Amino acid sequence: MSRIGKLPVEIVDGVTATIDGQNITVKGPKGELSLTAHDEVAVKQVENTLVVEPLSKSKFGRAIWATTRALLQNLVIGVTEGYQKVLELKGVGYRANLQGSELVMQLGYSHDVRFPVPQGISINVDKQTVVTISGIDKQLVGETAANIRKWREPEPYKGKGIKYADERIIRKEGKKK
Repeated sequence: MSRIGKLPVEIVDGVTATIDGQNITVKGPKGELSLTAHDEVAVKQVENTLVVEPLSKSKFGRAIWATTRALLQNLVIGVTEGYQKVLELKGVGYRANLQGSELVMQLGYSHDVRFPVPQGISINVDKQTVVTISGIDKQLVGETAANIRKWREPEPYKGKGIKYADERIIRKEGKKK
């Protein structure tokens, strides 16, 4: 049995879950999210919890069982608390600001990098070197942070680039004379 899959997903106060076949919709104070469960699992609502059960004993059925449960948990957390990622810009002249619905970054290129803010995501620029990405969809928040980071990944010699706030860059030693 899956240790994660067999745990029920608690539906906290202020959150409602609707199950329509394989479509699960979760509404909360921050918004609404939905998920289409795979045909290998069944999702049931028991009192104030969501229970996921595998329909087959296949390897894939057991794997998607725990994955579906984790995705449901992410939906509930997203509509109650939301998710956020913090990026830091390290380097001389590296800075960011928000202009309308675009994040404009100066990353050492000959031009400014313009990143359009996706629907459902809010970006806040604290100082000029700290960018906070927040939203209710965990996957979209992580994907947006990764796409911004991809413009200038941190390099191991000086540590310049865009890094996550909790990321630790392992530095390499430079040339010896």
